[in-house]
Amino acid sequence: MTTELPIRKPNRNRPEPLWHQTEQALRALIVQGDWKDGEQLPNETKLTDMLGVSRITLRHALRRLEEAGLLRREHGRGTFVRRSTIVAGIRGLTSFTDEMANLGETIGTRATEAIEMPADEEVAEALQLQPGDQVIRLRRLRLGNGNPMGIQTAYLPTARVPGLLPITGELPSLYNLLRDRYGIVPTEAEELYRVGTILPEDAALLEQPAGSPAFIVRRTTFDAHGPFEHVQSTMRADRYEIRSKLFY
Repeated sequence: MTTELPIRKPNRNRPEPLWHQTEQALRALIVQGDWKDGEQLPNETKLTDMLGVSRITLRHALRRLEEAGLLRREHGRGTFVRRSTIVAGIRGLTSFTDEMANLGETIGTRATEAIEMPADEEVAEALQLQPGDQVIRLRRLRLGNGNPMGIQTAYLPTARVPGLLPITGELPSLYNLLRDRYGIVPTEAEELYRVGTILPEDAALLEQPAGSPAFIVRRTTFDAHGPFEHVQSTMRADRYEIRSKLFY
C-alpha cells in the first residue's frame, strides 16, 4: 500500500482533540475510496509517521472506526477496511437510507417489485389485519456504493397508503415518502434476527451463491395509529453485523 495519500494531518492549534482529527482524517480516506474494501492499512509505525500523532492517539481513533464498522482488526494480521457494512445494534429507529448515509455510503435502491396483494397470515398478524386484507408488497434491492447489501420486502396496509402504486424507477427513502405524502411518522419498531442462507431466487441479485450465509431480519414498525409496515429482509452476512453494548 502506498503511503502517498491525500491525508489531512491533525493540527495541534485546532480546538478539536487530536484523536478526533485523526479519526476524521482516516475516515475521509475510507469514504473517499483511497482505501478500498478489504485493503490492509499501513502498520501503526507508518500511520503515526503519516499523521504526526502518538500511538495512543492513533489507537483511540482506530478503535472508534472499528466500533463504527469501518475497520476490522485481525489478530496477528493487521487492520483492514471494512466498508459497505451495516452495523445493527443499539440505535435509533432509522431507515436503511439513514444507516447508509451515516456510514458515508452512496445509497441505492432498485424497486424490483411493487404490487397489491392479499396479506398472508404472517403479514396480517404483524400489521393487525385479517388474512386476505389488501397490502402493498414492495420488494427492493438495497445497495451501498453500488454493492448489493440485501433484499427487503416491505408490506404496507393498502388502506394506509392509497394511491402509492404505481412505483417506477429508483425510490427515495420510503420513510420520507410516507411522512411527506401520508403523514406517517415511525415511533417504534420490533426487530427479530436469525441466521439463514440466501435463497436461489435471490442469489443473482445479491451476487452471492445460493446457500451463502445471510441474516434474516423481520421488522414491524409502528406509528401513532399502529403498525404500518412489516419488512422481511435478507442481508448479506459479509456486509452486515450485529453489535451490542451490555450494561451491568
